[in-house]
Amino acid sequence: MAWGLWFHFWLVLLTFWAGILIIFWSYIDRDSPIIHRACRWWGRNLLKITHIPVQVEGLEHLAPGQAYVFAANHRSNFDIFALVSVLPGRFLWVAKKSLFEIPVLGQALSRMGSISVDRENLRSAVQSLDRATAIVKRGVSLIIFPEGTRAMSRELLPFKKGVFIMAIKAGQPIVPVSISGTRFIQPRGTIRMRPGPIKVVISPPIAPHTFRRQEELMAAVRQAIDAHYDPDFPHDPGKCELS
Repeated sequence: MAWGLWFHFWLVLLTFWAGILIIFWSYIDRDSPIIHRACRWWGRNLLKITHIPVQVEGLEHLAPGQAYVFAANHRSNFDIFALVSVLPGRFLWVAKKSLFEIPVLGQALSRMGSISVDRENLRSAVQSLDRATAIVKRGVSLIIFPEGTRAMSRELLPFKKGVFIMAIKAGQPIVPVSISGTRFIQPRGTIRMRPGPIKVVISPPIAPHTFRRQEELMAAVRQAIDAHYDPDFPHDPGKCELS
């Protein structure tokens, strides 16, 4: 519990300061690299103060200046901090509407240009994905969680089709990203946390146009994520129980 309280104190504080800087600077220059440095500073410091190391593999697969759709598995809020810390270049998020309703954080996400998706409103969700498509076509990377939510299970959840329709329309490569270790740090539904290492594996980009059907593309991305996702990392599989 002590670690959880310590983390949430810093989460609120750093989110406030980074968010205020992003909101302020977005009115001067919405495309300024300062905005993305502030976002990276936020993620890296949240990991630093909680003593959580991140090891990353596969950065050599990414070409400088290329826009990508990063597709990652999702088990914890710490997935976000890890991705912010290690992914290069400028990127935005496709995230659920409720995050945009959080004071300061929501305004910062909106001013950055991230996309809010209302899962309860199909028409609004389609419009959001159309905006996401336009962003990627402009040369800005996006981060998506194709499972649609933080999963409690060891296995990957079924992928949502909407984000793959967007990726196909955008025509940019999809990069599967496998995140291991975060489900032990802070599972969904609790403020408790237990510091531990995170492993991020970036697979080679997948070109959407090489697939004839959307389902084939989804299966290829899922297979790549699953190939490097270790639900037991960093524990012994026979002893890994969530507390």
